[in-house]
Amino acid sequence: MLAIGELDSGHTIALVGRTAIIQAELDRLRTEDPAGFAVRRDRISIVEAPDVIEMSDRPTAAIRGKPHSSMVVGLKLHASDKADAFVSAGNTGAQMASSVFLLKLHHGLTRPAIAAMIPTLKRPVVLVDAGANVDCSAEELVQFARLGSVYAEDILLRPDPAIGLLSNGEESEKGNAAVKEAHKLLSHAGLNFIGNVEGRDILTAGSTRGSLDVVVCDGFVGNVLLKFYESVPGLIFSMLAAAGFEQDKIARTFQGFDYSDYGGAPLLGVKGVSIISHGSSSPRAMKNAIQVAVRAVESRMNDHIGRRLGHAAVASA
Repeated sequence: MLAIGELDSGHTIALVGRTAIIQAELDRLRTEDPAGFAVRRDRISIVEAPDVIEMSDRPTAAIRGKPHSSMVVGLKLHASDKADAFVSAGNTGAQMASSVFLLKLHHGLTRPAIAAMIPTLKRPVVLVDAGANVDCSAEELVQFARLGSVYAEDILLRPDPAIGLLSNGEESEKGNAAVKEAHKLLSHAGLNFIGNVEGRDILTAGSTRGSLDVVVCDGFVGNVLLKFYESVPGLIFSMLAAAGFEQDKIARTFQGFDYSDYGGAPLLGVKGVSIISHGSSSPRAMKNAIQVAVRAVESRMNDHIGRRLGHAAVASA
């Protein structure tokens, strides 16, 4: 409802799930804000999906065991061009598996990757992969760099974004075997690759070699980093509040570090727009996730990814 209030009249939203539960929530909203509800309700439809994929379910259950879940039904709407994008705060593994199965991967990719926004002292940077793939080859890290580069161009509007490879040192010989090999490949990938970056470089969105727009790593490292990052503002907030600082001033200081500002992370590499949101997303976070989906569609990011991967394939042939 918040998203509809901000989007122009050409946008509509289909709520996919158990109709009775959705309708009960809409009835509650009608009671709380009759005037605002009346303006928005005609741009919202309900699509029945009786099955529920629990957070504890294995990802394959999304396709095989629960074909009438909101995850599968919603992605089928997108795959059949009845919807332009799909947004969910449900089971991440199930959304990834369903997105790959129903939307398919762009030619030349072996895996999709999650692109998450990381706030910094200067400006947000893109972290890719933020949790889709635990183990990655050097070639897949290069693919993630290409995906993250397009995302930074189309969504953050940064031409020729600077790519950094996350490692335990800035020297090219630092890192595990995959990172060392990825460094060699990225040096000749035709991207604006600035070399290895360390964790401290993320906080300032840059290193001694220049500004930083995209941080590349495998999903294990990326997810650990992301969740640690999310916990830091709350810790500092609590420490400052305990020391007697005014909470309103603290909240304003850390406003840019609120994950709900970014709402959702796109699953890059699939032939569609599949936005993965935090399981504990607030209404504001879900609203912003829908806005991310709209920007991805309107910028034609998927077409751009396809062209970028196609050019890379030609160059390496």
